[in-house]
Amino acid sequence: MKKITILGSTGSIGTNTVAIIKNHPDLFKIIALVANKNVSVMLQQCEYFSPDWVAMKDKKSADILRIKLKKKKIKTQVLSGSKEICTLASLEENDCVVSAIVGMEGLLPTLSAIYAGKTILLANKESLVTCGDIFMRALSSHQAKIIPIDSEHNAIFQILPHFLQNNLGKENLKENGIKSIILTGSGGPLYHLKRKDLPFVTPEQTCNHPNWSMGKKISVDSSTMMNKGLEYAEARWLFNASENEIDILVHPQSVIHSMVEHTDGSVLAQLSLPDMKVAISYAMAFPKRILSGANFLNLKKFKCLNFFEPDFTQFPCLKLAIDAFSSGQSAMTVLNAANEVSVSAFLNSRIRFNKISEINSDVLISSSFPEPTSVEEILEIDKKTRIKTEKKILSLVY
Repeated sequence: MKKITILGSTGSIGTNTVAIIKNHPDLFKIIALVANKNVSVMLQQCEYFSPDWVAMKDKKSADILRIKLKKKKIKTQVLSGSKEICTLASLEENDCVVSAIVGMEGLLPTLSAIYAGKTILLANKESLVTCGDIFMRALSSHQAKIIPIDSEHNAIFQILPHFLQNNLGKENLKENGIKSIILTGSGGPLYHLKRKDLPFVTPEQTCNHPNWSMGKKISVDSSTMMNKGLEYAEARWLFNASENEIDILVHPQSVIHSMVEHTDGSVLAQLSLPDMKVAISYAMAFPKRILSGANFLNLKKFKCLNFFEPDFTQFPCLKLAIDAFSSGQSAMTVLNAANEVSVSAFLNSRIRFNKISEINSDVLISSSFPEPTSVEEILEIDKKTRIKTEKKILSLVY
């Protein structure tokens, strides 16, 4: 039985993970759950699983949860704050840690799990995007293991030879018979809109994804295709891929989740319905497969599967991310921080949709930091960039 801690248990990835564990109580046991301030969902999870530990980032939410658990005579111990979350990520009894906290908030807990030598099921792409070199070196030095649960990277992971699965980020793709990795993306809910319509898009429209059920931030990133840009960076690190070894295709049906092109001309693809439980269950049970709870794919229902090259004029955030990765770690950290702030501003109706890419570009171009050599330096770049981005937003007229 695998003992699991879920970082971000009340979000989309977290609740899907919980659903899988409910269906396989003989295979998995929850040791600890972590969330920000969603007391109602966390209470339900505690009632069902009675984990040893819970941590809420928000202290007030932790206090409320503690009172509610006491009334229900549930003995789960409740902690609060970032330091305690990192402690739960590195518990000795953890076999694996699901890293599903959104954004840079997930960086330190994920690194804590790595330093403790755990198996990390990674959904928090930002921690790898902003901290790639340090992240990958830490995996090796602490004998930790990573299995991606983003649908695209998990699809690639499923296709890779066992040798590469067990040596992520360390080996040469070409020497192992791989010509290129093909990342697919739906194009998001705004793919068919004209550029002139983008300034008038609402947060509700961007969060109404045609295929996936996701959180608000990642839904906006899907609409700008920044999400695919971050996944590009993540794939470069995870699979030790060069610029010429990664291609990106828009695939509106979201059936083929990614592909691997081999040097003999073969292309292998992973297909399933767009349901995150497929990727999560594969990572949780690896190297075995278990029932995920997802519906099965019926190809007879699909008349065609389409693929297009992304239009960088329609999706400037995607091009920004690709270029930023080539510029170095500080540029990626700047872009990620600027994007988190600008997306938040859009979701709160402080800026228009088209301003997200403009703000990201302006902040990236006007920022110059030396390449970071430590997590502390990365966090400092992130902090300064957020302040700068907020000032930029305040200077705009909506």
